[in-house]
Amino acid sequence: MSILYVMAAEPEYGPALRARISPLMCGIGPVESAVAVTRELADRQARGDFPALVVSLGSAGSRTLVQAEVYQASSVSYRDMDASALGFPKGETPMSGLPAVLPLSPHLPGVQQARLSTGANVVSGAAYDAVDAEMVDMETFAILRACQVFGVPLIALRGISDGAEELQKLSDWTQYLGVIDQKLATVVDQIEAEVAAGRLP
Repeated sequence: MSILYVMAAEPEYGPALRARISPLMCGIGPVESAVAVTRELADRQARGDFPALVVSLGSAGSRTLVQAEVYQASSVSYRDMDASALGFPKGETPMSGLPAVLPLSPHLPGVQQARLSTGANVVSGAAYDAVDAEMVDMETFAILRACQVFGVPLIALRGISDGAEELQKLSDWTQYLGVIDQKLATVVDQIEAEVAAGRLP
């Protein structure tokens, strides 16, 4: 069974993951990731190599979760969407028929879960006050929407790279990426074992 692994940025793709997978590098942010994943799924569908599962790997910010630990997203929302001036609930895409918060499945046994919020901004400090989720990233909602269009399930795994303190410089994001790389690789091994045993997707 084919698995499409997706990552956003080279700094997150460390030696442990490099030894295991060759992911689609989709770029940073909702627009880049939506374009890249949609194109990849369309290309694979056209050539008869369509994946049975998409796995999105990377980092996330959180001021409440344990830094450098890995969590599976139980749900994802789109924090940029706000049509409340027209009477729509904040976070709900108007006329899409979709709720503001989209659940994610299947769930991996033994992996902690947390709610995820996707947006085009780096969240830091007091900006977390406006986020109704435990962790934040910049790609997962867009990747999920692409997966939904093609009818393929998505597992989203995020290592907490920052958020305990306000971001000041790039190294505040990258400092834990080496540890996260190793922990994500361990979960990738688990996914491959679950797939081989027929328990996923």
